[in-house]
Amino acid sequence: MWIWLCIIVGSVGLDQLTKWLAVTFLMGKKSVDLIPSVFRFTYVENDGAAFGMLDDHRWIFMVISTVAIVGLLVYLLKFAPDSKWVKVGLSLVIGGGIGNMIDRVALGYVIDFLDFCAFPNLWPWVFNVADSFVCVGGGIIFVWCICSMIQEVKQNKQRKDGDAS
Repeated sequence: MWIWLCIIVGSVGLDQLTKWLAVTFLMGKKSVDLIPSVFRFTYVENDGAAFGMLDDHRWIFMVISTVAIVGLLVYLLKFAPDSKWVKVGLSLVIGGGIGNMIDRVALGYVIDFLDFCAFPNLWPWVFNVADSFVCVGGGIIFVWCICSMIQEVKQNKQRKDGDAS
């Protein structure tokens, strides 16, 4: 259990550290190109949901986020499958959710600063480390679910083949 809580706390800490750096070095300044025409740091105050969608609905997101974070935390600690991958994924999603929740409560907006500008029509959003943790954690859980379903289908097929002989 402690490892999952450490991942959550570490995710929140890294997110808040990077946001503090963004405020310190980017706020009020032009974008800083890291890889010209591909990736840059751009300071943005996002009062919407993920990637700036649905601006000005702070309280709705706070309520939904709180319920989701608490629900995922209970699921992680009490009901999650005995899979390290699922638990890592859940821990990252929870940590990312808490990181953005801290901003919403303390500031009224979320600090975003990661800006992939190579494909503005495909990826027009600026995001942050917490958003990345949520997406990576969700991706880990998704891949685990697909692999588990494939494994279950194979096991069922083997049982059927064994019963047929």
